[in-house]
Amino acid sequence: MTTLPPFALERYFAKYEFKTKFVLSASDCEPLTMKELMAMADEESLRLWDTLKLSYTETLGHPRLLEEIAHLYASVKPNQILVAAPEELIYIAMNVLLGKGDEVIVTAPAYQSLHELASSLGSKVVPWNLNVQEHGWSLDIDFLSRHITDKTKLIIINFPHNPTGHHIQSDELHAIIELARKRNCWIFSDEMYRGAEYRPEDQLPAIADEYLRGISLWGLSKSFSLPGLRIGWLASQDADFISRCSQFRDYLTICNSAPGEILALIALRSRVKILQRTRDIIRRNLAFADGFFSGHSKDFSWLKPKAGSIAFPILRKQVSVEDFCENLVMKKNLLITPASQFQFPGNHFRIGLGRDNFAEALSILESSL
Repeated sequence: MTTLPPFALERYFAKYEFKTKFVLSASDCEPLTMKELMAMADEESLRLWDTLKLSYTETLGHPRLLEEIAHLYASVKPNQILVAAPEELIYIAMNVLLGKGDEVIVTAPAYQSLHELASSLGSKVVPWNLNVQEHGWSLDIDFLSRHITDKTKLIIINFPHNPTGHHIQSDELHAIIELARKRNCWIFSDEMYRGAEYRPEDQLPAIADEYLRGISLWGLSKSFSLPGLRIGWLASQDADFISRCSQFRDYLTICNSAPGEILALIALRSRVKILQRTRDIIRRNLAFADGFFSGHSKDFSWLKPKAGSIAFPILRKQVSVEDFCENLVMKKNLLITPASQFQFPGNHFRIGLGRDNFAEALSILESSL
């Protein structure tokens, strides 16, 4: 197997995240405490928690948890779901689907594993770059029609998008599906920020519901504010694909943490309350961001996000964004993430809109100017 290069973003966070007071680039939302989560538990969940044995768990996931996840979809059954840590699921899916000579089209910029794993497996990766406009981002659907070929095995999309906060319309999603269907290729949809749309009506249908060769990745790390649980899932109407992923997973973690599964069940049964909390935090912080960046338009270009808990503005100063970020973390105890951590050119940097101390972190950023 080809040796994977360092995961730039994760190495960057490993270096700074837990040593820095203000993490302004966090992609998750303000994490729930154990007390807050347990207060949401229903009677059955509490009974499962109190009688839980710390034994091995079922390979696909706890049956009650699979049933609850299936409620999030219109066409996916419990046996068409695999529960594991989200990053592990990306690794599994790419290894099950891809090999030497395959072609993969990936929206970019992107979380590194979405393209790096395909490259390591011998696949040709075609970046599908989002376009920067004056006040935001756009996706050129015609690019896909020009570059998809009979060798295209997989299209990888991610909306709401990390790191830009861009979101597409349902007609754009269905245009992607139609192009994939004509070539009989798979679509892997990273939907980790699903539920963090600013308005619930902006939520796209899951790719697993819309396309038989569609694979949806979702989990509790972002919109559910529970990254510490390390619980996510793959959903697909192709039960054979899920079975192959489950067999591959036997060589990795085998099964999930028993406490994590029950806590995940509690969270999913409380999803209306949790996702409303998420949207409230993001909307409040988005208003702070609008005011801040409009007042500092000479220093930054504010590319307002459409959905999710992140944004990707541009530093307009005559200094590299890497030096700017390094100066902030060393002198101001403030962490933001330069575009280079996403293998993307220019002076972009990622900020997160999901933390309670967002306004205070912005005041620190302002003091550095």
